[in-house]
Amino acid sequence: MDIYLPIAEVSVNWPLLVLLGAVVGFISGLFGIGGGFLMAPILIFLGIPPPVAVASQASHVVASSTSGVISYTTRKAVDYRIGGVMAAGGVLGALAGVELFRYLLLLGQADLVVALSYLIFLGAIGTLMLYESLGQILRRVRGQVTPHKERRRPLWLYGLPLRMRFPRSGLYISAIPPFALGAFAGVLSAIMGVGGGFILVPAMLYILRMKASVVVGTSLLQIIITTAMTTVLQAGRNQTVDIVLSTILLLGGVVGAQYGARWSGRFRAEELRAVLGLIVLLVGIQMGLELFVRPSDLFGFAPGVAE
Repeated sequence: MDIYLPIAEVSVNWPLLVLLGAVVGFISGLFGIGGGFLMAPILIFLGIPPPVAVASQASHVVASSTSGVISYTTRKAVDYRIGGVMAAGGVLGALAGVELFRYLLLLGQADLVVALSYLIFLGAIGTLMLYESLGQILRRVRGQVTPHKERRRPLWLYGLPLRMRFPRSGLYISAIPPFALGAFAGVLSAIMGVGGGFILVPAMLYILRMKASVVVGTSLLQIIITTAMTTVLQAGRNQTVDIVLSTILLLGGVVGAQYGARWSGRFRAEELRAVLGLIVLLVGIQMGLELFVRPSDLFGFAPGVAE
């Protein structure tokens, strides 16, 4: 049941990859994230070279996110206007990120930077999400009233130019902050192979102060455009996209995302954030351990790396 991946230059079990795509797609639809932060490390653990894993699974992110957006659109839970602004920034960030990734490949430092990025970003964000959500859960279990915090937007949001109205999100702010968030997500998409949802969702809630009902669907919309551009650029500039691997992953991702979106309304928001925070933290720690654990073969070459 193995299939050979021509760009990765390894053989893998294709039913396992389909199942993996479905599971990560389910998580993507459930939490409103691209799922790349989880897919890329698993592919690396399976023996696929990090540059190929990062670039190839981006198409899975596109497919699962598209499936999720369709589901959220039927509920009118997508703000296409602010999503378009963020996507424009994401395209610019993807262009810069792919060039940076190409430079790291030429230096031979791509694997190190990928591992460090996962350790730093996922470790920090996972810890913060887990801390906040567990605090809310404990207060609810103890019967304590959650202290009300006035959700004021930062004053600097009102001092920036290019203000626009985003009626569905209930915002009248400058287009610069959402554009900048999209650009940052684009860079992460190129270097880490992620959609950036694990950063965008908290930022959209706590910085932009968007309505919670449209955050997940809008995040997925931005992820589609950014990661699609990243995939094209990675294939053209770095030749690191394995089309066989990408196709197998997206077969399961489309189905899984639909079920994830349907299940998202069955859980409390703090419970979802706690689970997501734990997953993010564990993945970051596991990727970080790769930097400190002594390899079994000190003189071995990674799969797909020219000797």
